[in-house]
Amino acid sequence: MTTLPHSFTMIVTLIIVLAQTLVVVNSLPEADKITNLPGQPHVKFQQYSGYITVDDQNQRALFYYFVEAEKHPTSKPVVLWLNGGPGCSSIGVGALVEHGPFKPGDNNVLVKNHYSWNKVANVLYLESPAGVGFSYSSNTSFYTLVTDEITARDNLIFLQRWFTEFPEYSKNDFFITGESYAGHYAPQLAQLIVQTKTNFNLKGVAIGNPLMEFDTDLNSKAEFFWSHGLISDSTYDLFTRVCNYSTIRRQTIQGNLSDVCAKINGLVFTEVSNYIDQYDVTLDVCLSSANQQAYVLNQMQETQKIDVCVDDKAVTYLNRKDVQKALHAKLVEVSKWSACSRVLHYDRRNLEIPTVSILGSLVNSNIRVLVYSGDQDSVIPLLGSRSLVNGLAKELGLNTTVAYRAWFERKQVAGWTQVYGELLSYATIRGASHEAPFTQPQRSLVLLKAFLEGKPLPNVK
Repeated sequence: MTTLPHSFTMIVTLIIVLAQTLVVVNSLPEADKITNLPGQPHVKFQQYSGYITVDDQNQRALFYYFVEAEKHPTSKPVVLWLNGGPGCSSIGVGALVEHGPFKPGDNNVLVKNHYSWNKVANVLYLESPAGVGFSYSSNTSFYTLVTDEITARDNLIFLQRWFTEFPEYSKNDFFITGESYAGHYAPQLAQLIVQTKTNFNLKGVAIGNPLMEFDTDLNSKAEFFWSHGLISDSTYDLFTRVCNYSTIRRQTIQGNLSDVCAKINGLVFTEVSNYIDQYDVTLDVCLSSANQQAYVLNQMQETQKIDVCVDDKAVTYLNRKDVQKALHAKLVEVSKWSACSRVLHYDRRNLEIPTVSILGSLVNSNIRVLVYSGDQDSVIPLLGSRSLVNGLAKELGLNTTVAYRAWFERKQVAGWTQVYGELLSYATIRGASHEAPFTQPQRSLVLLKAFLEGKPLPNVK
């Protein structure tokens, strides 16, 4: 099984002991309470946001946004959400675009998200690592080469200190969730919690369209493009036989993209075109540059519109001074908030660290694991994720307990699922993007609720 270095684990164990005994609380939760976000509709649940320092010496602080469950929050689980990137904002993307209580609408107002995840849980959005969103380090040299190990360590310290500030939630069931590069963040954090025996009531990990194994995940892109008619037969042959996508990405990261791979890469993206959203190949693109607004109807729910320019609205909203004041946020060493960090330099070699075996170790530690895929995503396609989970189940010797079948939401097929043993499961979300709750919010909420409750996904009635 893949594990973090023993020396690193020993260091983190010492840090956690210190955090437990010498923790310095920066602000009381009452000081972090959000009175009202500009333009928000009236709600009865509480919201908090602010900073937790994870490195006192270097003044490195992570920004969070915590949304209590709509009803009976102290009896509901706590769900940590981590966006990927590496370097993208859990608040600007996860909360405001995907599954938070509000989404930015027209005329500088927030509109209620009827499928917010705080209907079934208390949701904690964390901007990590420092340099992402409103999180920062006063020692900016930190940004030069951030690694998975550093991120896992800082996230663990954040949680220890956050639960100290919010002790009423410390005994609740705890789940770690996220998408994309959170295929690294989430399992590595969970593994560190297990290794250090940190006293969280960790019940499960759920990751959407996650990067788990570099070659498998990236090379499934070619078949996805071809099967959806985005590239020709001849280009598909070149993209698999002559230079595949993992090779292109690896060479690009190393700064030595070969002529033959550059030519094939250019051919692929000429055929795909710039007007396809690769995070959802069926979705229209935002035409804000032409001062146009594009919408697309959800085919299964004609009353549900998808605002494909919501990302732009989130950026505009979070750059408002009154919004930053309401969030108790500040800009440090940057002049403008951005959805994905412009100062963070993540060690891109970490992309090739496999995390599938970490998921296996979590299953062996009696922690539930769900891998799910928005099935219209070409960035981390379902083809790679599904095969990796199948392979993990075989490696662990798990029998299929729920055979591959459709699951349902309001009598419509919402996706497909397969369960292995009692703790490992895979699911697709039909018609969903890389950011599944953005394009299929209701189906994503059904998926989350079933996972938190440890129940099978709904079958047809």
